[in-house]
Amino acid sequence: MPQLTTYRSLFTRPGTTAFTLGNLVARLPMGMFSVSAVVMIAGARGSYALAGAVTATGLAATGLAGPWTARLTDRYGQARVAVPATLTAVAGSLALLLCVHFGAPDWTLFAAYAATAATPNIGGLSRARWAHLLRDDPDALHTANSFEQAADELCFMLGPALASFLTGTFFPEAGTLIGAALLLAGMLVFTAQRSTEPPPTPRSTAPSPLRTRGIPTLLATFLATGAIFGSMEVVTIAYADAQGHRAAAGAILALQAAGSCAAGLLYGALKPTGSPARRLPWCLLAMTALMTLPWLSATTTGTLTLLAPTLLLAGMATAPTMVTAMTLLQTHTPPDRLNEGMSLAVTSLLTGIACGSATGGWAVEHASSTTAYLVPAGSAATALLIDRLGSIGRLAAAEITGAEARR
Repeated sequence: MPQLTTYRSLFTRPGTTAFTLGNLVARLPMGMFSVSAVVMIAGARGSYALAGAVTATGLAATGLAGPWTARLTDRYGQARVAVPATLTAVAGSLALLLCVHFGAPDWTLFAAYAATAATPNIGGLSRARWAHLLRDDPDALHTANSFEQAADELCFMLGPALASFLTGTFFPEAGTLIGAALLLAGMLVFTAQRSTEPPPTPRSTAPSPLRTRGIPTLLATFLATGAIFGSMEVVTIAYADAQGHRAAAGAILALQAAGSCAAGLLYGALKPTGSPARRLPWCLLAMTALMTLPWLSATTTGTLTLLAPTLLLAGMATAPTMVTAMTLLQTHTPPDRLNEGMSLAVTSLLTGIACGSATGGWAVEHASSTTAYLVPAGSAATALLIDRLGSIGRLAAAEITGAEARR
């Protein structure tokens, strides 16, 4: 099959298979840790509010620490920074486990989980390696970014399921314990592949990605896209609960991730025409249109049976958008700031997820779970609007620069 041949060609390069396997093992716990922490804390302390506050603190700390960790990675290299950072994060997870198990004061849970913010941006590290290896082959880089997006979706689809299985089958701390072991083992395998590691730049003269033209607009687009994910999860759980089938919410949300994973793999096997900058608005427009389908289904039918396929279709729009936006970010980011640029994108996504969750929850409380499906649709429209306003700003800047040059 042409699609399989396209992906197989990525892994003919020495070291790529090994670093990808290590990265996938290390990435799987990213979908496990929050679920495991909530189950563990709520089970021991009897408070979902406390569990949610602890995980929210970890998310906020990750948003603050991520770009700094990535900047150190650009300066000193992936292996020299990622390994001690991972050890710090694993220590934080184990400290949380011990604090919960032995009944330590509540404040120790916040302190322990905050240490997990040292976890390196694993997907970003992998994308940085592909960008370094395939810098002269845009088609192959497009395929690699599509594979990475599909891997993200797969890990965040399997991670919560694995965490639920471990915590329910064995003991409440099992999800955190196994997740920490997988993170450490996978990162050690990943960082051992030194031949594919981008060279460090001890004294970068390039500006910060935040001061590079076009990137702030992209980061704002990532933030709005993250709001889609955060709001869709909360609203779908609330909608399923209102229908009396809350247990089915996880399976329905998995369909959205499955649709995105499949679309990402298919998109990577194609060779889209035009530059990423020209493709992105069309991807955002398609995503905006498809994100209205869950709202239409909830409004007109009111059944989970018909909602499920609309989430599958809506999910198929997110992967092409993310792949195109990530490729555009890579082309705009200075090469010696690539890890920092990838980390800023993830920070924007995490911030958007948190904002989307809060907005979706507010809409459910003050309107209804049906009406709340307008939040992810509105977030997609916002991402499209940000991209268009940014494009207008770039054109205006180009016209001013051209006029000054003609004087």
